[in-house]
Amino acid sequence: MDYAMRNSRRSEVDPFIVMDVMDAARRAEAAGRKIIHMEVGQPGTPAPAEARAAAVREMDRQALGYTVALGLPELRLRIAKLYHDRHGLDLDPDRVIVTSGSSGAFVLAFTALFDSGDRICLGAPGYPSYRQILRALGLVPVIVNTAAGNRFQPTPENLTDGLSGLLIASPANPTGTMLDREAMASMIFAARERGMSVISDEIYHGIEYDRKAISALEISDDVYVINSFSKYFSMTGWRIGWMVVPSSHIRTLERLAQNMFICAPHISQVAARAAMECEDELQANLSVYIENRRLMLEGLPLAGFHNLAPPDGAFYVYAAVDSLTDDSRKFAAEILEHAGVAVTPGLDFDEARGGRTIRFSYARSSEDIQEGLERLRDFMGRN
Repeated sequence: MDYAMRNSRRSEVDPFIVMDVMDAARRAEAAGRKIIHMEVGQPGTPAPAEARAAAVREMDRQALGYTVALGLPELRLRIAKLYHDRHGLDLDPDRVIVTSGSSGAFVLAFTALFDSGDRICLGAPGYPSYRQILRALGLVPVIVNTAAGNRFQPTPENLTDGLSGLLIASPANPTGTMLDREAMASMIFAARERGMSVISDEIYHGIEYDRKAISALEISDDVYVINSFSKYFSMTGWRIGWMVVPSSHIRTLERLAQNMFICAPHISQVAARAAMECEDELQANLSVYIENRRLMLEGLPLAGFHNLAPPDGAFYVYAAVDSLTDDSRKFAAEILEHAGVAVTPGLDFDEARGGRTIRFSYARSSEDIQEGLERLRDFMGRN
């Protein structure tokens, strides 16, 4: 007799569409086509040279077993110094928790702060895995539709009774927009008045253009801040991130981390520590993003994409395509097939309105961006 194990209702999360697009692009490449990647939010550069060298040295030196659950002390100390250098904050390194990427940090944060059935406020458009992780943990994402007039960021007016938490992101994915100090403070204080816990996603800090990003830690210590080595430090596949939590929460997070993850990958922690001393190389990467942003904001309107959210940070341009389609997934597939450019449908980021938006990533080389824009102009001209 055949027996099929059942799946939990919590496991019924939506796919991460950008990963499906990336898979389709790789199949096209395997068939011999050259694809320009504007779909995935992943730097085209490797980890800094000294980070890679440090990893090799450490592999030759020791067996690289478990570290303590909260991370290597020297890495936590250096991360604390980063907040002094960037934001003028004297941060206790004990509050820094090293995680298996920002994804591991979100799992820990949601588990530490919320009980099953709690309702967490998120802005749309927003990073899709927020709501999927929440659902998988038995939590309820409450989506608020943000407006272009508010730079696609939530406002205090979006907060209602019955919410247990608020997740904000600055710079945000997919728009690249940021909260200024006044807006950040308004959100944190409005949430506090309602008894809500605040989580601030700051994984694109360091990739800013006309002004520096504000950390929630500049406003309050009573927040969770999540960051990562994936973006500015160009270490996506190393799966290494961190979070900063209130002092009273350290032991709670330690117990959870011990049981859920044991520790973040030891070799990645070593490489991350070294990467933090590679500022010249990291700033060279940033100069490429600055040029790519210029190319995108000039080139996309020439290709027929006129309604754009100019990014303050990160490496994305979010475009309204409602004059062209109401099916962004089909439209993205057509662009891939006929132009050889992979882009991400807005459905990933906005379940209600994403059929009429597209996200372009410009994290690759400037040469790729120029070629991608030329291909988009040709495609739109033919269609």
